[in-house]
Amino acid sequence: MQIKNDKIMPQNQKHGNIIAIIVMIFLFGMIAFVTNLASPMGDILKHQFGIANWMGTLGVFAIFIAYAVMGYPAGSLLQKHGYKKTALLAIAIGFTGVGVQTVSGVFGSFGIYLLGAFIAGLSVCLLNTVINPMMVKLGGGGNKSNRLIQIGGTFSSISGTSVILLTGILIPSITQAQISDVFPLMFAALAIFAFAFIVIASTNIPENNQEIPAFAGMTQEKPMEVTKSPLSYRHFVLGAIGVFVYVGIEVGIPNVLNKWLQNPQLNVLGAVNAEVMAASVAATYWFLMLVGRFIGVAVGGRVSPKAMLIFTSCLGLILTLSAIFAPSSVMVSMPVFKNDAYALFGLANVPISAALLVCLGLCTSVMWGGIFTLAVDGLGKHTEKASGIFMVMVCGGGILPLLQNGIIDLAGGVGHLVSYWVVVAGLLYLLYYALIGSKNVNRAKRAH
Repeated sequence: MQIKNDKIMPQNQKHGNIIAIIVMIFLFGMIAFVTNLASPMGDILKHQFGIANWMGTLGVFAIFIAYAVMGYPAGSLLQKHGYKKTALLAIAIGFTGVGVQTVSGVFGSFGIYLLGAFIAGLSVCLLNTVINPMMVKLGGGGNKSNRLIQIGGTFSSISGTSVILLTGILIPSITQAQISDVFPLMFAALAIFAFAFIVIASTNIPENNQEIPAFAGMTQEKPMEVTKSPLSYRHFVLGAIGVFVYVGIEVGIPNVLNKWLQNPQLNVLGAVNAEVMAASVAATYWFLMLVGRFIGVAVGGRVSPKAMLIFTSCLGLILTLSAIFAPSSVMVSMPVFKNDAYALFGLANVPISAALLVCLGLCTSVMWGGIFTLAVDGLGKHTEKASGIFMVMVCGGGILPLLQNGIIDLAGGVGHLVSYWVVVAGLLYLLYYALIGSKNVNRAKRAH
């Protein structure tokens, strides 16, 4: 009878892990839904309240700055209260944040909206803190964990891209848009949060009662006695910087691209509806991130996180440098993901530099999983705290794009392509991290 029980328990645990993985993938989608909603909301706020372009990006900025505020406390909450309680708290905060944004539409208040965006940012920070180490734990480290994170990222892209499509359907004329026009999206987000709370509350989420395994082919090791925190691990510190750089690159590429193409003084597209066309081109970048994550899922079980990060960093450098030096007068016809209710795809005549920058979505799509998996290798009990520090560094998504826009202003508003040298510098750092910085020197020292 004892033997029978021993056979049943692993099956029950395996079933529970599958449910937990599904729940974590679902949470990936929630994060993207809430975060990506901030970009079209910026355009709505710009026209509803008659504010400047930079003020329209404050909603995005508020979400990413919330990471800097909540990131480290989130790691402590996760370590103290576990995955399930932290996830439930995050969902409750997210419901509140979206609710406040909805109220801002009722009262027509820009300030209330920013408060709601910040609260929602606290939520997605907490959720990110939970799901990434949870995926590493459930995957057992190495290629399998990276593949699980890529699967979650794929669902995230589907959810985030759907926000762009639904916004286009709900708002046929952006210049006359009001916050109330996207109430259906707000209500949908509230329903998603409520449903997720019920699902997670009734799901048995495995907690961290054992060390996270090392990469495949490596033996599990306990942290050295002198290792007091994740910051004692060189490869983690460099990986955390990598996350700061990566998120800044991911957000900055389409942000500046959209501004460049719709700039009326430059007349890059030579079209009356340049604003709509620019949005379609930028949306295609996010769609290619979805395609890239599908590819990442397909090859993630056979290609190491290190090899994947090296390849995408090199390809990203080639594309970015080509975009900077390509003559902007050369136009190409490219398929774009259209932001309207009548067609998902169409052709747009754009500068070859824009087409090359859009293709960067294929590179940035899989970088997060590779950086995270490499950075937490061998951290053991420090992984939860490390995840919180990671979340602090996500604020790069609000800082590096500001740096790019500052370069544009210094160049008299015509330095859009020049600003992509920031992206080049960031990709060079990620290549360095993949080649050298990701090596776990703590393990090497212990071996000696």
